Amino acid sequence: MTQVRRWLGRGGFGLLVALITLYTLFPFYWAVVSSLKQGSALFSVEAWPSEPAWENYALVFTEQPFGRNLLNSVAVAASTVLVSLFLAVTASFAMARIRFRGRTPLLLMILAVSMFPQIAVLSGMYELIRALGLYNTLPALTLSYLIFTLPFTVWVLTTFMRELPKELEEAAVVDGASPWIICWQVFFPLLKPALVTTGLLAFIAAWNEFLFALTFTMTHEARTVPVAIALMSGSSEHELPWGLIMAASVIVTVPLIVLVLVFQRRIVSGLTAGAVKG
Repeated sequence: MTQVRRWLGRGGFGLLVALITLYTLFPFYWAVVSSLKQGSALFSVEAWPSEPAWENYALVFTEQPFGRNLLNSVAVAASTVLVSLFLAVTASFAMARIRFRGRTPLLLMILAVSMFPQIAVLSGMYELIRALGLYNTLPALTLSYLIFTLPFTVWVLTTFMRELPKELEEAAVVDGASPWIICWQVFFPLLKPALVTTGLLAFIAAWNEFLFALTFTMTHEARTVPVAIALMSGSSEHELPWGLIMAASVIVTVPLIVLVLVFQRRIVSGLTAGAVKG
């Protein structure tokens, strides 16, 4: 009887995992299938297109400057991650290792910034971008994206920084190391799992951001891929190239999947570090 219950438990768990996997992967699978269809074939239901329209992937780059949009997204997301991590490492060192009055309220204020919806700060950010002369430029997007990436990275890295052994800092101080050296040469190498986790999440947030990118850019040369996909149009007013849109969506999604697969071990270690410390 016990053996039967064990097999039933394993079977039920396996079925649950299968259902979750299907629920998670089916949208991407259907996007791939839809990206290989054209015309009326888009309205037919089939596991795989009988005549795959592979030319959709080529048309994505020939119909508009989608390659430039991809490079813009890479540049904006990468610069956002670099600036966020640099500021977050230095800020988390101060928050976690230096005692000063108002440290906890300041940390809570940083976290509270991330709770505001983007639309609430859109008008203020627009005036700031215009005042700085950055409208329709990539630095405008990098600056605006820090609003939602920096609070998250500071909060997470502060938690990790607090878990680092105090003896390392004391030994570095005895050797005459300055706070800057302690931060970047002693603690920074130990933060790699947390840096990979927060950096990847910040990259995904910047890569997928739409509202700021739509508001602060005006030409195709400065737009990122979410805006470029949203502004795709067909040959007539009421026609949308759904096959091209799906192909562009697949192209945009693949880099994120690759990044997660490459750094999955560091992501898991970064998310679980400190969870069992007593």
